[in-house]
Amino acid sequence: MEHGQAGGVRAGEAHATETRGERTRAERATEGLTVALASALSFGLLAGPVAVFGVTARHLVTDTGTTAFSRFVVPVVFLALVALPLVLARAVFRSGRRKGRERLTAAAPAALTLLAGSVVPFAVLFLFLVYAD
Repeated sequence: MEHGQAGGVRAGEAHATETRGERTRAERATEGLTVALASALSFGLLAGPVAVFGVTARHLVTDTGTTAFSRFVVPVVFLALVALPLVLARAVFRSGRRKGRERLTAAAPAALTLLAGSVVPFAVLFLFLVYAD
């Protein structure tokens, strides 16, 4: 401990430890903008597959020449493709919250996971449209 300082904390360290846990307004705004844009883009990417898969599943279920197996399996597969990004994003968000992060700090990786995961159903829809007979 240096002479003249109580508690063993140097003069500059006391202020540094107080502000180390706090984030600036710009950091919070950047995270908020990232979450908003990634969420909007991912839900936009999911809107197309949801509409097409929903209509296709409805036609398969109500069509008279469809087997009972495909009436059940096809809608479940389509639902799994669309729900997968949401489940992954929820898991990433909950993991961040368990680590003690703030809601916005935990939401940024979750929103980016949602964006990355929503590309999969969009790619599947694109492949269906390209290779459909």
